[in-house]
Order: sequence, then C-alpha cells, then structure tokens
Amino acid sequence: MKYGFDNDKYLRIQSEHIKERIAQFGNKLYLELGGKLFDDYHASRVLPGFQPDSKLRMLQQLSDHAEIVIVISAIDIEKNKVRNDLGITYDMDVLRLRKEFINRGFTVSSVVITHYNGQRSAEAFRQRLERMEIPTYCHYTIEGYPTNVSLIDSDEGFGKNDYIVTTRPLVIVTAPGPGSGKMAVCLSQLYNEHKRGVEAGYAKFETFPVWSLPLKHPVNIAYEAATADLNDVNMIDPFHLEAYGKTAINYNRDIEIFPVLNALFDGIYGTNPYKSPTDMGVNMVGFCISDDAVCCEASKDEIIRRYYTALNRLALGGDNESEVNKIALLFKQAHIDTAYRRTTVAAKQRAEKSGVPCSAIQLADGTIITAETSALLGPSAALILNAIKYLAGIDHAVKLIPRDMIEPIQFTKTNYLRSRNPRLHTDEVLVALSVLSTHDDNCRRALEKLPELKGCQVHSTVMLGEVDRKIFHKLGVGLTCDPARR
Repeated sequence: MKYGFDNDKYLRIQSEHIKERIAQFGNKLYLELGGKLFDDYHASRVLPGFQPDSKLRMLQQLSDHAEIVIVISAIDIEKNKVRNDLGITYDMDVLRLRKEFINRGFTVSSVVITHYNGQRSAEAFRQRLERMEIPTYCHYTIEGYPTNVSLIDSDEGFGKNDYIVTTRPLVIVTAPGPGSGKMAVCLSQLYNEHKRGVEAGYAKFETFPVWSLPLKHPVNIAYEAATADLNDVNMIDPFHLEAYGKTAINYNRDIEIFPVLNALFDGIYGTNPYKSPTDMGVNMVGFCISDDAVCCEASKDEIIRRYYTALNRLALGGDNESEVNKIALLFKQAHIDTAYRRTTVAAKQRAEKSGVPCSAIQLADGTIITAETSALLGPSAALILNAIKYLAGIDHAVKLIPRDMIEPIQFTKTNYLRSRNPRLHTDEVLVALSVLSTHDDNCRRALEKLPELKGCQVHSTVMLGEVDRKIFHKLGVGLTCDPARR
C-alpha cells in the first residue's frame, strides 16, 4: 500500500492546534466533530496513511478535561438510516459509539435527538435510552432554519431546546454521520449557556472538505461524492475571501449557518471572533499530505466506489437516483470514468470472455489478478485464493482446497442449511484454509499473505452478498460491484 499522508505529523500538529483554540475561549468550548471520531474509513481511503482512529487518539490526550455528547437526528431514526461502512442503523450506532468511547476512557454525558417533533420511532428510541439511564435531550425543528436569525436567536428558537447539562471545559459534540444537526446543538448551547451566565466558545473539527486544498482537488470532490445523498456542495468561502483576500474551501451548510453564528456571537460577546466559517475550523489535514499524487489516485478510486455503492442501492429499490446522478457529474470534475479503476475493466473483460460473474483485484505492486465463478467457488472466494497464491509464490495450478473437501461443505449448505447457492463464500474458504494449514505448508503460506490485501482494490461484476462484503471490509479491501444480480 502506498502512503500519501503523514499520520504522526497529523497527531502532533492537530492536537497542538486544538489546545490553542481551547485556550482562546477559557473554560468552556463546544467542539463540533464533523465526520467520525473513529472508524473514519473515508479519510483512511482518500488519505492513505491516515489511521481510522487518528482523531480519537489525538483527543485522548485531552480526555481528563473532556466529555462527549452524541447527536442523532429524529429524521435519520425514522428513515432507519444505515452506516454503509458498518451495515448498522444510526440509532444502533449511537449505542455502539457510546460504549466505544467509554471503553477508551472518555466520559459520555448524554445523547441529543435533533429535529424532534414527536416522531414515533424517535420517541421509542428516547424511551429506550431513558430505560438505560442515559441522559437524553430533545432539540426541535425551528421554522426557517438557518435563515430566520431573529427567531432562531430567541426563546422561541434555541430557547425551546432542552438545555444539555455538561460539567467539563471541553464538550465534544459528535454523531454517527453527517446531517445530524451537531452545529445547531452547539449554537443552541451557546445561547442557553449565555442565559445562565456562562460565556462558552465554539469551534469546528471537520476533516472535509480540506480548506487548504483547491476546490476541485480530488480529495474534496471525493467528499462531495460521500455526501451526495445530503446534496452537500463544496464552495469557496466568500466570508474568508472578503475578510482576508485568500481562497479557502468550505461547504454550503457551514456557509449558510455562518450568519446565525455571527448573530449569536454578537449577542453573547458583542463581537464575533471568527470572520469566516473557515476561521471556525481547526483542521490541519491538508498540511500533512506527504504525497499528493497518491492521495489524488486514492480519491478518484473513492469517487468511483461511491458511485457503485449508490448504483447498488438504487438497484435494490432505493430512492436515490439524484445521488447517482450527482456523483456521475462529479466524474466530469475529476476527469475520470469507471474505466479509471483498473479492476473494473479487468473484471468486465474476463466476464465478457467467460460469460459468468467475475472479479478482479489490484495488488500493491500494481498486478491485476482475476477470477470467475465456478461450480465450487463464487467469484470473490476464488479471487482471494488466486491473490494469496500469487503473493505466496504458489503456482496458480495448485489447488489449495481439494474438491473432496469442498463437496461435503456444499452438501451441508444445500441439504442441511437449505442454501440455494452451493458455492463457497469467502468466509467458508478461509475457514477451510485454516483447517488445512495445520498440515499443509502451501495453505499456511497463503493465509499469511492475507494482511497484504489491505488497501487493495476489488471489483465484482455482480453484487456480492453481505458475508463476502464484510470479509473484504475486514481485510481492508476497497470493493465495488456492478449493480447486477447473480
């Protein structure tokens, strides 16, 4: 795997910058955390070398002075919105995040349900949290948000929201995903803290878009692809340009909300310490890119990956045609199409020749390995076997798993477990290899090469089942699939 990001430098300079911002506001800072505090796989894909838990490791240095508030939108609860990278709903992810934070030494003080209007699913989740003795607060929809500043900045706006009780100087406000209302929670707290005589501050820890990179840099375009369902748009920050005469990149929601923040700070402090939405941020990611070409290539792969993910969702009955169309437009901005992804071309070429579903993987050295469906193996299981044999220097003709071992497994699947698909999945192949590795040196050597698949790219000409997708995810492989059923 080629690296384009200096993670050690990031941990060092990012923590220093946040400490400076905390000192600026004294004893109370609400730090909105955009993106994911850990499991940030998008960042690790577009910035090879960025570790998915980098932000968490950095903030652990401040854990004695910090508490975490987790935000979830009632709209997302109602829609059963799912984290695509983990395959779980946002409400379940709130509980997972809370447990993970606590296990890593953080205090999680509460959960806030935003956009709350008494929705049935949201109310059921609120009651569940209360039964678990988790402090829970509700923030309501404000008519005309975010443009109706006079209403928002009043007792009928932010003043109607539940006041969130916090006890520590640094309050980290995070969520399972974007569009949750984290910024509104922070601004609401500024308003309600001021009513109680507390002069709190606000800052934003948002990784993307990267303000110091050009507007059409592939890393920033990949962010638009990742949030295409929210219709986020990267923009040149007009407030920053006017204040400093310098170009900085932000996105539409932060720019739209800035007048609200400006009015709030004027009311609390008499003046706003920030002259632009970009000023609010503390992101130092752009200064830690060590190889721009590597990050550009990875980001283009990510744009294509997002496109196929959206296509798959549409093929399964999703109402996301606008998302697909938007990412297709982003292809033009990035000057790419699906053929940019070498594995896509290789898998389709083999499928055209064989007439059956196929898959392809690009290894770290650039080698392309392909595989096809057979009577014994699915295309993903066959691909993993072919790839690790190549990496271990084992001749392609060697059969690591003998037919007389595969056939009894198929018999059990179809006759006892009532499976209609007799072919072995990736997990079944890996279990079989593990059993054989105790006395077969080739199987042992092949298994030892599994870690070398991390960061590799795979394409399948059919949509894979959940089991195969999860195995590729656990291996750290970037997967795309054509929107075709078997």
